[in-house]
Amino acid sequence: MSQTIMASAIFIFCYILIATDKGHRTVVALAGAMVMLLLNVIDQNSAFRAIDLNTIFLLVGMMTIVNITKTTGLFQYLAVKSAKVTRGNPMMILILFSVITAVLSAFLDNVTTIMLIAPVTLVIVDSLGLHPVPFLISEVVASNMGGVATLIGDPPNIMIGSAAGLGFSSFAANLIPVVILCLMAFVLTVRFLFAKELHVFPELKEMLISMDERKAITDKGLLRKSLFVIGLVMFCFLFHERWGIQPATIALSGALLLLILAKSDPEEVFMKVDWSIVFFFIGVFILVGAIEKVGVMNMLSYKLLSATKGNAVMTSMVVLWFSTLASGIFDNIPFTAMMIPLVKQLGAHVPIAPLWWSLALGSGFGGNATLIGSSANIVVVSILNKEGYPIKFKSFLKYGIIFVTETLIISSAYVYLRYLR
Repeated sequence: MSQTIMASAIFIFCYILIATDKGHRTVVALAGAMVMLLLNVIDQNSAFRAIDLNTIFLLVGMMTIVNITKTTGLFQYLAVKSAKVTRGNPMMILILFSVITAVLSAFLDNVTTIMLIAPVTLVIVDSLGLHPVPFLISEVVASNMGGVATLIGDPPNIMIGSAAGLGFSSFAANLIPVVILCLMAFVLTVRFLFAKELHVFPELKEMLISMDERKAITDKGLLRKSLFVIGLVMFCFLFHERWGIQPATIALSGALLLLILAKSDPEEVFMKVDWSIVFFFIGVFILVGAIEKVGVMNMLSYKLLSATKGNAVMTSMVVLWFSTLASGIFDNIPFTAMMIPLVKQLGAHVPIAPLWWSLALGSGFGGNATLIGSSANIVVVSILNKEGYPIKFKSFLKYGIIFVTETLIISSAYVYLRYLR
């Protein structure tokens, strides 16, 4: 059996197990990765290089910051304050938090944004006696959408901008309009999807509105330190590319600074880190690295793109649709890295600008399709599992397909009307 067939079989088998919830996703991903290593589909050095340590340590750093900040009562304060602004209307809370998430994700990493927003959301829904799934699903979808809007909003955009020589203003001018259109469709969709699930007993709503949010703060000194560190980390995220510092370094530095300022016990803090999700990421990165190494994704891309035969409209649509489909299955960072040289080759025969924007839209929006389509999706599912609300692959898929379909239709029309008509 060739390595290509072997790697494909292992990957598909693991993917089916994860998709059908036949095993714990962390165990399945790590087992698949170990089989790839033991069968020498990928060597250990290549496997370790395939692990995106920037994602891993960004996650650990932000989890540490959030876990310390939780103890101050900040998230409870924000929850009560938000409930008062919306008068306790659950649909308005869902839409407000989704829009805030989308805006933050245009400037911060999606995982970071979700790690900051999710604790506040959980406090609100718990106070109102609501199920958290509609809220967190909506927020992660909005996060993936918002990340498409700017050069720094999503790692694939940074990669595309570097390869194409496109700056922050180019991304904003070309992608913010379509992201706004998609967010408008998203708001209408969530009102339709979740309206029946967002009923609140009047007494719970009144009780939440009547609460004094200031009483939620339990440690003002630690709160000031936490806000200082969070603000400093966010500021650094905005300029990390200019300074040549990776987001993981910023997150870990912020976590260390807060550990020192808070005088927290590191063992106690690190025990609260969700190590299961960290090792799931490690397994997935090795699996994807293995099928990349044997050329599976390259082979699929060349076959699909060669079918366009130099037609500009068809080529752009293939890049958009294929990127959307593939990003729902594979991590969009290695996928984008693989697609960039192909887009450059195609650009020698057809206008290249529509191809860059098609790749950015497809790789960003496609992550909403499945539970493992983006890092932020996995984080949200992990948070829900931890809170006692497990969500299965199929459950996420039934929402993801709806959002991806509508963004794909809007994006296709946008690319055609703006660049190809």
